[in-house]
Amino acid sequence: MAKRPQHLDHLFDEWPYQFGDVAARLVKGRDGREVVQLRIDMGILQLEAKGRPDGNRPGGCDTYLDHLHQLLAEEGDEFELDDTRCVEIDREFVQFYHRRIAWLSLGDYERAAADADHSLELMDFSSLHAPHAEWAEMHEQYRPFVLFHRTQAAALAALELLDPQTAVSELEEGRKLIADSYRSQGADEQDLAEDEFLLRLGEMKTSLEEQYGLEPPLSKQLAEAIAQEQYELAAELRDRMTRPTEPRR
Repeated sequence: MAKRPQHLDHLFDEWPYQFGDVAARLVKGRDGREVVQLRIDMGILQLEAKGRPDGNRPGGCDTYLDHLHQLLAEEGDEFELDDTRCVEIDREFVQFYHRRIAWLSLGDYERAAADADHSLELMDFSSLHAPHAEWAEMHEQYRPFVLFHRTQAAALAALELLDPQTAVSELEEGRKLIADSYRSQGADEQDLAEDEFLLRLGEMKTSLEEQYGLEPPLSKQLAEAIAQEQYELAAELRDRMTRPTEPRR
């Protein structure tokens, strides 16, 4: 039997790397399971589609975050994030980042949003139990970026279900969370007005509202009318909000 070659030349030849592109594909593993492949500059990453991207089960759990919750329950007040645990947290952040951008590239927005949610939950846990403020800040600086991906994915998933109103709501909520995160990091209103993530999500929201002829909820229209001292319009909007809905015939 001929010895199987150890080089990967044939893989690289059939799937060349294009600089600047995020190239991903969903293929079957040897046992038929789904795996995600991501073409990078000097190779190919293969990630598990379910559970932790590297396929490991830390402490018998699906993810290291699950294992951390397990350790917290066992250790109670003695629980702390030592150097080893901090390294493992960083590993999981990187793994879920790679799979998240692969899902976005593949247009699998539900799974992209789910992986973003996991990263945000891991960030919450890390910040709450951080060994020192600098370590927490090192991760918190990426919260707007993860929220940006999560918001895009959730909005696009809603559009796939032909629900533009929910998509707009996701964009509004995402922009609020991103702005709150920036403010907690010391950003001012001028910084927010110029932020690329907020601008892009705002443009997406405006585009959907125009494309589908959507109006903001009455509560939001009322708040804007009051802020602009348009009191007659505010009174009309209050009347519309309190007017009973006619039953359908």
